[in-house]
Amino acid sequence: MTAEPLLSVQMLNKHFGGIVATDNLSIDVTPGEIHAVIGPNGAGKTTLVAQLSGMLKPDGGKVIFDGHDVTSLPAPKRSKLGLARSFQITSIFRDFSVIDNVAMAIQAHSGHSFRFWRPARNDPRLQDPARAVLKQVGLEERADIISGNLAHGEQRQLEIAMALATKPKLLLLDEPMAGMGAEDSEQMTRFLISLKGKYTMLLIEHDMDAVFRLADRITVLVYGKAIATGTPEEIRVNEEVRTAYLGEDEAA
Repeated sequence: MTAEPLLSVQMLNKHFGGIVATDNLSIDVTPGEIHAVIGPNGAGKTTLVAQLSGMLKPDGGKVIFDGHDVTSLPAPKRSKLGLARSFQITSIFRDFSVIDNVAMAIQAHSGHSFRFWRPARNDPRLQDPARAVLKQVGLEERADIISGNLAHGEQRQLEIAMALATKPKLLLLDEPMAGMGAEDSEQMTRFLISLKGKYTMLLIEHDMDAVFRLADRITVLVYGKAIATGTPEEIRVNEEVRTAYLGEDEAA
């Protein structure tokens, strides 16, 4: 029996003037899977992420998350329901320590005001779960380092740790390998593999090697339309995908 999808995107549409950015798009993400969305530049991946996260309202269709119609909900309310997003450009507090970043994510998610942040820095109700998350992602020994001094790959890892600190039901990962060299990309891939099965993820990514190693299923977007969804093996041999995106050499 197939599990009910945790995320169900149903006939989603978004237009910018005469440009169709999302074209009757339907995607289901089942609990525990890594579902990758790939496509060439201009395929509509960024627009899709914005609609899923609540940053952009669709023109039509529905977004159902964990049984809730969240189509019209703003981003903070989606976060409360358990949808956490990472960004293409690293969004951390660079002047704060690593553990302070994670503790702030916990504090913000629980609804506390940042004006109480200074005394909260030593609050074990924030610090203890923050250290537990850092241990989970392999950054425990970097806890007291200023975040801006981390390597780029570690900063991306910290950003995901901040998302994990909110105890999400779904991680929406927007190009986690963006701007990385080969070594950092490999490290991030291994890190995400370590999370596989523990978290449900929707992954937007250009690094095809990482996608095919990580994904349980892949949806291919071209001009806002899903031209194929399937396992990595099915996508590799799909002729329409070869022609539209992967190319003969990439898919071989």
